[in-house]
Amino acid sequence: MRYLIFLIFCIAFSTSHAQTTTDSVKAAVDNLFTAMRNADSAALIKCFAPGAILQTIVKDKQGIVSIRTDAVTSFASKVAEIAKNAADERIVYDVIKIDDALASVWTPYTFYYQQQKHHCGANSFQLVRLAEGWKIQYLIDTRHKNGCE
Repeated sequence: MRYLIFLIFCIAFSTSHAQTTTDSVKAAVDNLFTAMRNADSAALIKCFAPGAILQTIVKDKQGIVSIRTDAVTSFASKVAEIAKNAADERIVYDVIKIDDALASVWTPYTFYYQQQKHHCGANSFQLVRLAEGWKIQYLIDTRHKNGCE
C-alpha cells in the first residue's frame, strides 16, 4: 500500500512539474511576441540567448529554397521602427518537447501587420534554460503569402 501511495505521489509531482516547465517555456516564447507587439527592442533582445540564431526559409520566384539569417540586434532594430501594435504574430502551440535544459517548440502562426493578414507559416524554436530562465537559442521559420486560412 505504501508503494502505491508513493507511486501516485511521484506521478502527480512529475505531472505538475512537467506542466510548470511547459508553462515557463511557453512564457519565454510568448515574451517574444509581446515584445514585437509593443515594438520593444530591449525586451525582444532579452528573449534570446547570447549567440542566438534567427533564420527564415525563403523561396525565390523559381521555387528555389534558400535560408536567410538575421542577427538578433538587426531584428530588434526592425521591430523598434514599427508602431506599437502594428506587428501581431498569432501562434498556436502544436508540439513542445523538453529534456532537462533543452526545449523544442513548434508553432504554426499567422502574422498580421496593421490588423491585416500579411503571411503565415510555422516557427521552430530551440530554447535553453539558462540561469535567468528559458531563452531562445535558435529560431527558424517558414513564410507563405498564399494558403493562409
